[in-house]
Amino acid sequence: MSAIEPWQLPAAALSPLWWAWQALSQAHPGPWARDAMAAALAVPVALLIDRLWGEPPVWMHPVVAMGRLLGAAGLRIAPRQDRSRDWPRFGLGALAWCLLALLFASLYALIQWLLPPMPWWLGALVLGVLLKPLLSWRMLREEVLAVEAALQQSLPEGRERLTWLVSRDTAQLDAGQVRESAIETLAENLSDSVLAPLFWFAVAGLPGAALYRLANTADAMWGYPGWRGKGDDRRHWQWAGKWAARADDLLNWMPARLTALLLALSGMAVGRSVGWRGLRQDARVTLSPNGGWPMGAMARLLGVRLGKPGVYVLNPRGRVPQPAELQQAVVHAGRVVALLAVCGLAVAGVMAGAT
Repeated sequence: MSAIEPWQLPAAALSPLWWAWQALSQAHPGPWARDAMAAALAVPVALLIDRLWGEPPVWMHPVVAMGRLLGAAGLRIAPRQDRSRDWPRFGLGALAWCLLALLFASLYALIQWLLPPMPWWLGALVLGVLLKPLLSWRMLREEVLAVEAALQQSLPEGRERLTWLVSRDTAQLDAGQVRESAIETLAENLSDSVLAPLFWFAVAGLPGAALYRLANTADAMWGYPGWRGKGDDRRHWQWAGKWAARADDLLNWMPARLTALLLALSGMAVGRSVGWRGLRQDARVTLSPNGGWPMGAMARLLGVRLGKPGVYVLNPRGRVPQPAELQQAVVHAGRVVALLAVCGLAVAGVMAGAT
């Protein structure tokens, strides 16, 4: 197979789905198929790097850089007072979000454009290395399991460890509620931190994955209404963060539902059914238009109830989760990650047949 020309690899990475379609629709699809094959193989490469080595150092992590820029901008956008219908702050938040999204998407597009010519297999490796920091499965898995390990020591230790994963007050949670929160975080972040970046990579390549990661990080930092921060950094985000929250809702709409579907497929492998009618009901009770899909699917898959005290309950007839259910949740999530890797390999195989 010939090497990818310098202008072809960046173009292939910009929209892998488009290049795969072009490869399959052409009578002689050789270069198109190799481009799509490199992009498809980047997915299992990125997941393998994540499994073997986890997160890159803080100093070179793009998501850390996103967080620092969002934090610095937030101090200048959100007000120190609680204001009703603060449209100017809404506009500032939207403008800052768009500028930062443009910055990171353009940066990744420039990196792709600067890549030298290389064989397709090396292109897959390079794309996988660049894609990996924009997704995270190993760290999520380890943190969820750490909550259960802490619970085995004592309830206070479990509550404390849970604060690494959630922003809610954990001081009054019992052991079952601590596990509920950990399983919810696992399910929701399976979508947010793994499937969604890969979905947007498939749609728009590395710039798409980077833009999504910026949006998700902005939602975590700006998207929760009310007061955030302490002392001089305390700001009110009721209006300044609305754009960030709605943008994240839009970008997560399809990935959240795909995550629920893949969890359902994982359940079918062991003879368990999610029940789509009940799942649709669960999805409507959460404040987020998306979070209820992966969380509800996981709840029904395990046969447990999940919820946030005083806010919502998913699968209300389910039992209180025990240590075994938390372990099973990790297994099902891992199976979804494996399915994503297999999908990448399958697409690469189809493209190999087209060359």
